[in-house]
Amino acid sequence: MTEIARHEPTTIYIKPSTGLTALNLRDLWTYRELVFFMIWRDIKVRYKQTLLGAAWAVIQPLMTMLVFNFLFNGAIAKVSTDGIPYPIFAFTALLPWGLFTTALNQASRSLTSNNNMITKIYFPRLVLPVASVLAGLVDFAIAFVILIGLMLYYKVTPAWNVLWALPLFLLLAIITALGVALWLSAINVKYRDVNYALPFITQFWLFVTPVAYSAKIISAKWQVVYSLNPMAGVVNGFRWALLGSGSGPDAALWVSVGISVLVMISGLVYFRNMERTFADTI
Repeated sequence: MTEIARHEPTTIYIKPSTGLTALNLRDLWTYRELVFFMIWRDIKVRYKQTLLGAAWAVIQPLMTMLVFNFLFNGAIAKVSTDGIPYPIFAFTALLPWGLFTTALNQASRSLTSNNNMITKIYFPRLVLPVASVLAGLVDFAIAFVILIGLMLYYKVTPAWNVLWALPLFLLLAIITALGVALWLSAINVKYRDVNYALPFITQFWLFVTPVAYSAKIISAKWQVVYSLNPMAGVVNGFRWALLGSGSGPDAALWVSVGISVLVMISGLVYFRNMERTFADTI
């Protein structure tokens, strides 16, 4: 009889992931089709059964710009715009600001509004806030077309660095929005106070961000402190990239970039740590 070969048992050691591998960001690529589906669904749901539909993506920043123009372009105050027509000066800042506020409002509620999916289906929960943030790019693109029309009307020529700088600042806006949204969406699962705090947060954040005014009104000694607001760097970057306004990348901008990256990484870590409790808590 042929002797049966004996094999030594194979031992596989499973160790917990550490560092950035513990974030499992590869899951987003694995579930990329789900991300695209959720983006399309968020876009359809946002304007479903609305009379004006996607026109709201234009009406909101346009009406805000008109109010700012009335208040800060002669009626109450006259802010400096570096020779740029105020409607373009304000509307340029409202583009990234609109992307940011849409992300906060949609992504912060993305987990609680999809509680049935979370409790019944396995998928990376990170898909929901990421899809909500990226869906805001559609509104951004629509409003950007209006900005081009305004620049043609006022005969404002785009700055030379718009081709390479604007995509980078758009990426910075997405990173900032997603980082804050990850924090708020994870907290909102346990504490629904986030729903009530969001209007106050966005309103207060608007006042401390140079949307209606120029960051130059802040004294030089406070510029770095002011740049701890990551959206200040985003807004200033958009104006510099599109209009050539400001001094371009400086120390204050790099402070904002650092804060944005820090918020993003810490948001990812916090979200992943809380993810295992979402189904039980929600």
